[in-house]
Amino acid sequence: MQNNLAGLVIAMLFSHVNYGQIDSISSLAEIKKFQTELNTEYSDRSKSPLEPKDFKKFRGHAFFPINLKYRVKATLKLTESSAFFLMQTSNDQPRLYRKYADVVFSLEGQEFSIPAYQSKDLMSTKEYADYFFFPFTDITNGETTYSAGRYIDLRIPKVGNELILDFNMAYNPYCAYSKNYSCPIVPRENDLNIKIEAGVKLAGKH
Repeated sequence: MQNNLAGLVIAMLFSHVNYGQIDSISSLAEIKKFQTELNTEYSDRSKSPLEPKDFKKFRGHAFFPINLKYRVKATLKLTESSAFFLMQTSNDQPRLYRKYADVVFSLEGQEFSIPAYQSKDLMSTKEYADYFFFPFTDITNGETTYSAGRYIDLRIPKVGNELILDFNMAYNPYCAYSKNYSCPIVPRENDLNIKIEAGVKLAGKH
């Protein structure tokens, strides 16, 4: 009886370890796919925001080493019937956005509740109807990351109000590479007073 019980406990422990390993492997694969796709996009002249002089020497983005501590479970606190407002942009041509939800998560021993937004223009398209974005600033800005902050793309969960917020997938706005683009300026409410050493580093550091 005791031997059977011990065997069951060991099997459960191995099962837990295996599931954890599988989750880590799938997470790493998802992040590496994001990095590959981002580099592919920027290497394509028809899609790249890079200036011609920068395009010629582009060999891929500089990323922080992948760190799964920056991949966190988050809960969405939806903002019901929020009104559209003019979000300031880098070229002083405000665009209409609305607050979709507060993204609630824990990181570095702190609890955060940070707004995420929907673009009125994108909401009317089939491809991006369920898209919202999470802009943020953090202590690394101007040192190892773009001074104006970074973005993370998110999709509305099909079921429930939980999702994965992965800072390993943080990227620079197009304005980090060229002045020819109009990019939303990160609102003050979206500042994280910690270092987010994940995702894309400073623009131009290839």
